[in-house]
Amino acid sequence: MGSFLFFAFSWWAILLRVVAIIHFIRRRPDFYWLFVILFHWVGALIYIVVEVIPDAGLLRTSFQMFPRRQRIGELERAILDNPSAGNFEELGQLYIDDGNYARAREAYDRAISSRTDHADPFYRRGIAEVELGDFTAALPDLERAVTADPDYDFHRAKGLLAWAYAQTGQSEKANAMFQEAVRISTLSETYYHYALFLESQGRSAEARIWAQRILEKKPTMPGYLRRRERPWFRKASGLLGRLPR
Repeated sequence: MGSFLFFAFSWWAILLRVVAIIHFIRRRPDFYWLFVILFHWVGALIYIVVEVIPDAGLLRTSFQMFPRRQRIGELERAILDNPSAGNFEELGQLYIDDGNYARAREAYDRAISSRTDHADPFYRRGIAEVELGDFTAALPDLERAVTADPDYDFHRAKGLLAWAYAQTGQSEKANAMFQEAVRISTLSETYYHYALFLESQGRSAEARIWAQRILEKKPTMPGYLRRRERPWFRKASGLLGRLPR
């Protein structure tokens, strides 16, 4: 009986470690957690309580994928009979949320006409074009959004426009637009793109400052935001690692 309990307990200890390590690889929290997990099964349990369970809140996005896919299917069928701009705009946003940027761009191409007088479909198409790496096409769409409202999408439009300028070799425009954006925006995406731009201009010391500002937000962030910002923290750390001191 004792050997059976020991065997079962050992398997639970192994399972805890496996769950913790899989989560660690996928979410990549602070590196010291790996030693905590490997040191003892209690460490793995602590990690699960501190890191895995709070991350469960982020699974809502995964669960939303299924109704989103269902709605995409409904709209794809609906536009066969009713190819309205509104249907294509909604479909384009759903494609963006789903990470299907090529289809999103196609949807916004169909939504936009000579009578379109609001900036949102142009801006959303610009996002898709940036994600696809087509910065030349993104420029007029993002410029239209920023012209309509300089603070569009909580200043993200201005940051993306600056990045598009940078990626199309318009350094002076990029520098001016980035300076406007970071004066009012606290988006890690904008800070990171600005740091990359500064690096490309040989301004390594300034690039380090903006990459560091991303990491400086970490201690004061609520836990759920810190988890969502992890990809930017990793990118900023990687950039700092290759920048000369």
